Amino acid sequence: MKIGYPCINWTVDCKSDRTFRLKSYSEKRLKETVENNLTCLAKILSYNLKRNILFFRITSDLIPFASHPVCTYNWPDEFKDQFISIGSYIKKNHIRISMHPDQFIVLNSPDPKIVKRSIDELKYHAQVLDLLNLNNTAKIQLHVGGVYKNKQKSLKRFVENFEKLSTNIRNRLVIENDDKSYSIKDCLNLHNLTGMPILFDYYHHQILNNKEKLSDILSDVKKTWNKSDGILMVDYSSQKPNERIGAHAEHIDIDDFSLFLSNTYPIDFDIMLEIKDKEKSAIKAVELLRNDIRFI
Repeated sequence: MKIGYPCINWTVDCKSDRTFRLKSYSEKRLKETVENNLTCLAKILSYNLKRNILFFRITSDLIPFASHPVCTYNWPDEFKDQFISIGSYIKKNHIRISMHPDQFIVLNSPDPKIVKRSIDELKYHAQVLDLLNLNNTAKIQLHVGGVYKNKQKSLKRFVENFEKLSTNIRNRLVIENDDKSYSIKDCLNLHNLTGMPILFDYYHHQILNNKEKLSDILSDVKKTWNKSDGILMVDYSSQKPNERIGAHAEHIDIDDFSLFLSNTYPIDFDIMLEIKDKEKSAIKAVELLRNDIRFI
């Protein structure tokens, strides 16, 4: 079991998701930004390693405008050595990596233009993981998308567009249950049609479910992961007090997290903490897990 958090570290004195407006685009600006982002990513990984935080979600903004037609700059060759160096550090220290494209990535959209943009963006994400020379345990997580007034047709479109993807992208994709439209049951149906592993979002499942027992559904989800995929990934958060349903907590709720760990024992998985204070909650989670045999 590894503990992680997504994209941003509030303690390290830099940001790996620095970007700029499209109207300000230039190769010089892009090069400077990518240089900063890769350097900062290396600093964040070093910070995490010292604190036994061995799971990290790399920001989609690592390379600004990478999938946009305006970007003709050969950034993969320009930064090849830095990618290799960071990838070697990741592999040497057994760090798990994931990525999560933005909400506008919708494979099941009825609009062909949106589907094309989504596929281009997935190509970029897979390219980043390939440049780091990471195997297929480094995953790209994706929501199913919209319902568009007909869930069955929308699921069918997802499968059709998934099958258009290159093998390289398909091998990295995992599907995630959401809190509004597509439950774990829907994701299990998609797995049966595509073979995609399922990333289990615990908080989303609390909001949208079919009254399954947590240990039972997690066992079913774990079976969707093959050896080459690595162990099951789980997103964890809890409800932010006095906010709309679905708002993620600012800080880890130790009582809720302890109950989650107890209710899932002895199933092993890597945990991504989708909590606003990022590394601060990850450090607390690591401390709590020191006596859990899955973490030792």
